Amino acid sequence: MDDGAPPADRPVELLIPAQFSAATHAGPDRSAQVVALSGITMGTTWSVRCAMRAADRQDAVKVGIEAVLADLVAQLSHWEPSSALCRYNAAPAGSWQQLPGDFAEVLDAALRIATATDGALDPTAGPLVDLWGFGPPGPRAQPPSKAEIEAARSRIGWQKLRRDRDRLQQPGGIALDFSAIAKGHAVDCVALWLHSAGLPHHLVEIGGELRGQGVKPDGSPWWVDIDGRAAMEALARIALDGLSVATSGDAYRHFEHGDQRYAHTLDPRSGAPLADAPTAVTVIHPLCREADGWSTALSVLGPDAGLRLADQLGLAVRYVLHDGLRDEERSHIRCSRAWSVLANQENP
Repeated sequence: MDDGAPPADRPVELLIPAQFSAATHAGPDRSAQVVALSGITMGTTWSVRCAMRAADRQDAVKVGIEAVLADLVAQLSHWEPSSALCRYNAAPAGSWQQLPGDFAEVLDAALRIATATDGALDPTAGPLVDLWGFGPPGPRAQPPSKAEIEAARSRIGWQKLRRDRDRLQQPGGIALDFSAIAKGHAVDCVALWLHSAGLPHHLVEIGGELRGQGVKPDGSPWWVDIDGRAAMEALARIALDGLSVATSGDAYRHFEHGDQRYAHTLDPRSGAPLADAPTAVTVIHPLCREADGWSTALSVLGPDAGLRLADQLGLAVRYVLHDGLRDEERSHIRCSRAWSVLANQENP
């Protein structure tokens, strides 16, 4: 998150949503100040900037945000043994488990993306995440064997899930993992809470996923720089007004064994990390939950299939792809039509 001036030695691509000009006429009181709040959640950091007149509200606002986040951890965390998700994962085969509200929302969103991508995002991929060292059991020094991968794959499959209104059946051995979408949902929940608390002009960030609404007291937007992790790429700077942005890619988390680099992003269909993962895939969407989930799914699909699907669905997507042997000085960018429209490069 960067509201400062863009680097002088890099070209800048500005993305300004159509609704921004309308928002400037309904901005916060000019006497308001931008207040910055922050903390820890979901194994990462959270930060909020909001336009606020009464500085003495800061403590109460932070308490409210932390209450929202604590409730989400209690439902969605695969690291907290007492969470609703972990209780579902440990439930007996054939049993039906009651779904709390946010759990159900996140599951529904993940299953919609799974259906649209034929499982490129799979909320049942918990066994694979753990096997490759990216889950609660901790990191591993070398990749798993083919037999271990096949054993984990036999336990996953979003098609195995059976839902009955607010209940979900545990078919046996299924381990849900919402790590590809939970932080984005948390951003949405914090943003909604801020709005309900009378703070409609804000920027929320959790673990690099962001959502902005309204403007600053001086009428300027919440500018956010999108980090593609490539030194010479054009810098994308977006005015987040009623929009969210999330980025996935192999630059963010991985482990190495021998001369092989294993990306954090797993392909549930093969059971292995992506062999040629994009450097970064960024998605812009009104809901951060959707941006978060789609950035992972489109990383798995790759630029050809991913951009075809993004154009079909009208998703604003930007791929940063490495050339040659992961030379960060030699990357290139491919974008969906909706991204180009947002960047004013072409008309819809």
